[in-house]
Amino acid sequence: MRTKSLKKNKINVVTLGCSKNVYDSEVLMGQLRANNKEVAHEEEGNVVVINTCGFIANAKEESVNTILDYVQRKEAGKVDKVFVTGCLSERYKPDLEKEIPNVDEYFGTSDLPNLLKALGADYKHELIGERLTTTPKNYAYLKIAEGCDRPCSFCAIPLMRGKHRSTPIEDLVSEAGKLAVNGVKELILIAQDLTYYGLDLYKKRNLAELLQALVKVEGIEWIRLHYAFPTGFPMDVLEVMRNEPKVCNYIDIPLQHISDSILKSMRRGTTQAKTTKLLNDFRETVPNIAIRTTLIVGYPGETEQDFETLKQWVQEMRFERLGCFTYSHEENTHAFNLEDDVPEEVKQERANIIMEIQSQISWELNQEKIGETFRCIIDRKEGSHFVGRTEFDSPDVDNEVLIDATKHYVKIGDFVNIKITDASDYDLFGEPA
Repeated sequence: MRTKSLKKNKINVVTLGCSKNVYDSEVLMGQLRANNKEVAHEEEGNVVVINTCGFIANAKEESVNTILDYVQRKEAGKVDKVFVTGCLSERYKPDLEKEIPNVDEYFGTSDLPNLLKALGADYKHELIGERLTTTPKNYAYLKIAEGCDRPCSFCAIPLMRGKHRSTPIEDLVSEAGKLAVNGVKELILIAQDLTYYGLDLYKKRNLAELLQALVKVEGIEWIRLHYAFPTGFPMDVLEVMRNEPKVCNYIDIPLQHISDSILKSMRRGTTQAKTTKLLNDFRETVPNIAIRTTLIVGYPGETEQDFETLKQWVQEMRFERLGCFTYSHEENTHAFNLEDDVPEEVKQERANIIMEIQSQISWELNQEKIGETFRCIIDRKEGSHFVGRTEFDSPDVDNEVLIDATKHYVKIGDFVNIKITDASDYDLFGEPA
């Protein structure tokens, strides 16, 4: 009969929040695996590590609920230990220790060596770039920088992630090479701010040079850019995008608002005229670019006129992809000193109006694609459909291409030419060409 002391610990890593957290969880899991620890992602395990998000109210609530859920399981004897890491515990560690004391230990965003120690593992420097990826085999996130130096009034990220720190080009190329050997074909470049890349290390914005180095990595076929910042955007990036087939004609550039008074209060360092010119330059330089943006409605002091300006601008710009969030009043941010004066129901109504406008734009743009053929990557099979994406779509947030699996077979992880036969607001339907 086995005694309890012989029980082997299995570490379950639970990830909440954004793709940058996914990346951090993968690094943690890679380190644990190298220490011969049994590790799983969001499965069963008697030791749990919760990688939290602390960005806005909803995300914080989800993180707290997840912690409470696992603490209850611990009290019921279903798990032995609960550790908490990530943005929420970086930002609120003293409060959490007081409110939820039954967690074994809390760690911040840069506490990886200490977290590993608590899990009975050593931090291995030689493992830089080694990860246990949790995404489908064909794509992976590549975090090119940590932290942010931008002064945006509404954002708590610098409080949780610190100052901007770029990862050297040679380290990223080495990491991309390892991912490619494991079957990754698409790299999604992430950071709090891609466009700041290199300023700290190379004293200049160096994203274009990084892209030119990454396209040489054998096996990588698509490189996608997420989270660019509009102010000081390095235009040489667009030249690389236009001339280099591996760099997807796609950019995620969160613009947040367009009313000049709101942009000023948000401390975005730009204006409506400058932003509109920038987007027109994008489309002129890379004619078939897909631009994704995110907007915030209900920011303190947002008047009906500010919202009207935003609404009209969304209609004029016809973004290929757009998401809209309601403003979240975050302590210790600059905007927290302002009165959160837009009622919650007004915020929600404004977000709904923007998304209705976008849904119509998306439907119209998708109708134009019927009859065209696109090179798609096949991510997964779901129900009776294979699910793929064009180069204009990022996983989880954008349109998908659905292929009827009862009629056609395509291989998951492969690139396939798909002819579009029908389209809805956010999905395309097609068959192998």
